[in-house]
Order: sequence, then structure tokens, then C-alpha cells
Amino acid sequence: MNNVKHREKDPIRLSDHFTYGRILRFALPSMVMFVFTSIYTVVDGFFISNYAGKEPFAAVNLIMPFIMILGTVGFMFGTGGAAIVSKTMGEGDPDRANRYFSEIVEVNILFGAILTVIGIALMEPVSIALGADEAMLPYCVLYGRICVAGNVAFMLQNVFQTFFVVAEKPHLGLFFTVFSGVTNMVLDFLFVGIFKWGVAGAAIATVMSQVVGGVLPIFYFAAKNSSRLRLKPAKIEWRIIAKTSGNGSSELMSNISTSIVSIAYNFELLKYAGANGVAAYGVLMYVCFIFLAIFIGYSVGTAPIVGYHYGAGNHREMHNVLSMSLTLMSVFGIGMLVAAELLAGPLSKMYVGYDAELYAMTVHAFRLFSFSFLVAGVNIYSFSFFTALNNGAISAAISFLRTLVFQLLAVLLLPLLLGLDGIWFANLVADLGALCVTLYFLLSRRKKYGY
Repeated sequence: MNNVKHREKDPIRLSDHFTYGRILRFALPSMVMFVFTSIYTVVDGFFISNYAGKEPFAAVNLIMPFIMILGTVGFMFGTGGAAIVSKTMGEGDPDRANRYFSEIVEVNILFGAILTVIGIALMEPVSIALGADEAMLPYCVLYGRICVAGNVAFMLQNVFQTFFVVAEKPHLGLFFTVFSGVTNMVLDFLFVGIFKWGVAGAAIATVMSQVVGGVLPIFYFAAKNSSRLRLKPAKIEWRIIAKTSGNGSSELMSNISTSIVSIAYNFELLKYAGANGVAAYGVLMYVCFIFLAIFIGYSVGTAPIVGYHYGAGNHREMHNVLSMSLTLMSVFGIGMLVAAELLAGPLSKMYVGYDAELYAMTVHAFRLFSFSFLVAGVNIYSFSFFTALNNGAISAAISFLRTLVFQLLAVLLLPLLLGLDGIWFANLVADLGALCVTLYFLLSRRKKYGY
């Protein structure tokens, strides 16, 4: 009995056999990490809406897709690189794995700096193109330029969130995320709530929190540590960077597509509901990301397991992890739908309770939108699964169809049939279409990969 208890407390390794309990224990830090990241983003929106006002809040939501597009390269390098590094570890070559890790971080910094310059220069014309009027334009430009100034740190934060899992230090990744989140929330309260700096204060708080989450881990990985990864000077092999980009293309596509679709949502909402529609959608994006973060965190947290066993040729464990994960995603989806229906009122009130019309619209939208949780988890996990198998093409195809093609078609066509409700149902219809594609790829590739 004591031996069993001892084994349960042992550190969980990528090479282990996983049960439901062990895989949840291993993925939990990543899940909490992504949920916490979404919560401090929610706090950002809360302070802007309640202390700066509805118009600045709408302006921030209008420019946010462009800011996220600039930072998504970090997701690409993180997820794509993790697949390569964990596979290399499974093949028994830790020195090469560390070299790849170092190269990915170096290139991430380089691309981050280039995108920062581009983003600052284009912020005003992009804001105008996205539909910012004279009242919203100054808020868009001010918030956007300050946030983009921290783009290198933001991209590094996205990279390290994934690599802490590969290093078998998910709890340390959680620590940095919590530290970053607390920094953001405290500074939001100070800069926006107390000093009344408005959107500038919220943007400064965001950048400073990203420095905590993205820059401080460099010192950990550069020093001698107890993890499986360490930063060291490395000559950049562009072949590996290209492979990393290909593997992570689904995550890049997913984030870029989400941003593009958000722009389409905003245009449609301005047409059907005006500024109130954009503000209501902003609340949905802030709050629903908390729910989706559970799916994303689990997928990111378990992908290195799949990558490791793929590299080691352990097909039985790949099958085990896939079957458990699909079951968990379905169960989580049902739980999230129930929670969302119950919490739609209180969560909406937290943001826009000061405006009765906007509050009623937001609650109604939230309750329709939340049905997408039933199927979103399976799609999110599946493109992460194929990324871990180093098949960026399938991963990108699922992501591209789910987050861009199906959503754009849904958000443009459904309102013609259902009016404003068509916009709120668009996510559900897009996820149902993507689920068909996901199941096709999972079934058709099972013999090739042996899962």
C-alpha cells in the first residue's frame, strides 16, 4: 500500500503509461495556466469597461484582433517547436533537443522585434480600416501601440508556456503564469482603477505582466537547472525553423483566423447592432476564453506526451492517450455548457451591468454562443494531436476550416436567415462542420500512425 502511495506521488514523466488520473495531473498545471491567463485578460476588460467606459472598451475590442495577429507567431514556435523537441527526446537525443529549443527561442526574439516595428507603424491605418470612428480611433492607437511595444515578451510567454511542459516542469510554468497574472491584475487596479489612466494604464499593465511571463523564464532556462531543457548558444538551422513553422502552422492559422473572424464579427455587429453589438461580443470573447482555455490548456499540456511516444514508437500509449482525451473533451464540453448557461447573467453583469439594453443583449448572446462548447474541445484537441505527430498539414487543415472558412461563412450567411441571433450561433455551426473534418482525419490516419 505504501509503495502504491509512493508511486502516485512520483514525478510524472513523458515516458510513463497514463491513466485518467495521471494525465489529468500532468495536464492540470497547463489547464490552470491558460485559465489564469484568460482570467487576467478578463480583469483587463473589466477595468476598461467599468472605469474607462463603453466606448474605450469597444475600441480595445476593435483593435485587439490586430494585436493578437502580431503575437501569434509565438504560438506557432511554441507548439511546433515542442512537437519537434519532444519527439527528439523520445528518440534519445537530449543534446540535439536542447539545441533545437535554443534556436527556436532565438528566432522568436528576432521575429518579435520585426513585428513590433511593423505593428507600431501600421496601428493607425489598421484602426481606421477596422472601422474605428473619430471617437474610438485615439483609444485604438494608444492601446495598440503600447501593447505591441511588448510583443517580444508576449511571444516569448507563448513559447515558454509550452516548453515548460516539454521540460517536465509544468508547475514552474504555472508559477510564472500566476506571477504574470497577479502583476497584471494589481497594476490594472492601480493604473486604471486608482490613477485613472484609462486604456493606456491597461496596456502598460499588460506589457509589464508579459515581461514577467516571457522574459524571466529566460534566466531559468539559461542557468543550470533540474529540467530537461536548457538554453545555450546555438547556430540557427533554418531547416529546423521551417519544420517548426510547418508543425505549428495550425496554431498560427487558428490564432490569425480567430482574429480575422473577430474583425468580420465586428463588421457584422456594427451593421446589425451598432456599438452595443461590438461591446457584447467583446464580453463574450473575454469570458468564453476562460472556458476555451480549459480545452487549450489540456491540449497543450498533453501534446508533448503524444510527441514523445510517437518518437519512441509506442503506438499503444498513443492510442491510450487519444481515447482518454476525446472522452475528457466531450465531458468537459457538457460541463462547460451547463456552467455557461447558469453564469451568463452574473458574468455579463460584471462587465456591462451599468447599461440595461447592452446587458440583456450580452446575456442572450452568451447563452446561444455557449452551445459551441459541446464540440469545440474535440476539434481543439485534434489539431493539437496532429501537431504532436509532426503533421502540420492536417493540423492546419482542421484549424483553417474551423476557425476561418466555416466561421466566415457562418457569420456572413446565418444573419441573413436568423438576424442578430445568426451571429451568436455562428461558432456552433462552424464547430459542427469542423467536427466532420476532424473525425475524417482521425479515422483515415489511424493505421498510418498506429494510434
